Amino acid sequence: MTSFTPVSSVFGTSPADPDATWDPGSWQSFPAAQQPDWPEPERLAQTVDQLALLPPLVSGVESARLREALGAAAAGQGFLLQAGDCAESLRSFHAESVHHKVKVILQMATILAFGSGLPVIKVGRIAGQMAKPRSNPVEPVDGPDGPLVVPSYRGDMVNGSAPTPEARRPDPDRLLRAYYQSAASLNLLRTFTEHGFATLDEVHAWNRQYVGRTSERPSSDQRYVSLIDDMEHVVRYLGSHPGARTSELPDRGFDFFTSHEALILPYEQALTRWDPATGHWQDTSAHMVWIGERTRQLDGAHVEFAAGIDNPIGVKVGPGMTPEELLALCTRLDPTGLPGRLTLITRMGAGRIREALPPLVRAVREAGHPVLWVCDPMHGNTFTGESGLKTRRFADILDELRGFFEVHRSEGTHPGGVHLELTGEDVTECLGGSPEILDAHLATRYETACDPRLNRTQALELAFLTAEMLQR
Repeated sequence: MTSFTPVSSVFGTSPADPDATWDPGSWQSFPAAQQPDWPEPERLAQTVDQLALLPPLVSGVESARLREALGAAAAGQGFLLQAGDCAESLRSFHAESVHHKVKVILQMATILAFGSGLPVIKVGRIAGQMAKPRSNPVEPVDGPDGPLVVPSYRGDMVNGSAPTPEARRPDPDRLLRAYYQSAASLNLLRTFTEHGFATLDEVHAWNRQYVGRTSERPSSDQRYVSLIDDMEHVVRYLGSHPGARTSELPDRGFDFFTSHEALILPYEQALTRWDPATGHWQDTSAHMVWIGERTRQLDGAHVEFAAGIDNPIGVKVGPGMTPEELLALCTRLDPTGLPGRLTLITRMGAGRIREALPPLVRAVREAGHPVLWVCDPMHGNTFTGESGLKTRRFADILDELRGFFEVHRSEGTHPGGVHLELTGEDVTECLGGSPEILDAHLATRYETACDPRLNRTQALELAFLTAEMLQR
């Protein structure tokens, strides 16, 4: 891997301590999993140098505000809704898609806040979620002259999805395109969140419209209608008592944070700056970044990188992780036990969560680590349907989420959030929900760049069901 010189020109000078053992390029001394085989290392180095001179995308002060909210949630005083695309696309980016995504996340957050009585932290998989780990570095495809083996698609930050050798060639220029699209997304997000994109009345009207549509079907669960009716009373009360507005419900502005998997380490390194305001290194590519199931090796480059930045960090936790491995990661990534620093995102699968999660929760609780436990009920439930398309069953997603709540209830710990792949569009990528999507429907609007996502209706249905679990 080509060496890159850390650049700190935007956020100030490097730390005063000349003996510091960590810098944004320290990861290069460790084995780095899931990195593309860049064919032109010199071009990659030039691109990283360009990125390092561009403005930060987020600030350390914003990330610190998110960490404080996550710390409160870890103590049972909040709930995290982390949601968005499986992988953002450079080709199909437009303002309307960002608008729809924020709208459905805001609707879900409002349902969860009313149902639980807890502040809901809104974190999008957005403005940087453009790289994906792959099980195999190459894949067979049908070429014009017969079968070919091409590099796997690793997300639009790296290469193209078209099954040709030219499209699959990793291109460093895509890192710059990813940066500029992330900047555009953040500009839209700040416009939506700071300038009255949605008042409480508007969000409630959106949810009322959703329940009105579903209540026309005999299979609809009337509990949704009851919750909306309860919300109606609160909205009317708040409307007649303006001073009663609460911070977790939107009025003229609301916090919306960004996150992505910190997978392509040259990109993350280039956007990591020394921040005099916080006195720490900040990865300014997002407010929160996470380490995936395939890159969480204790002696690996991704853990080394994450250990040195001050951002809130997430770690995906699969069914194969042992309590000893998890405790070692907790100590490595959060040695001081800072509330809000570490979020553990479980991805077990509906059939394994009730067996695999309890010993992990027990070990972390007994060791005293103040982590936030979050459920990703998507990634452990993916399979290939009869149509040949990857999909997930809504029933499996719901069952894993229920198992997550059952385990935390039995262990006396707080089920602190949910991590979802979804879109604000009416796609047909996950089976089930109301109205039910069947395998024969998948090809109707199967638009994901990688993994199947919940559509708008499925996402809102899951929000109502999760709110019910929180009430219990």
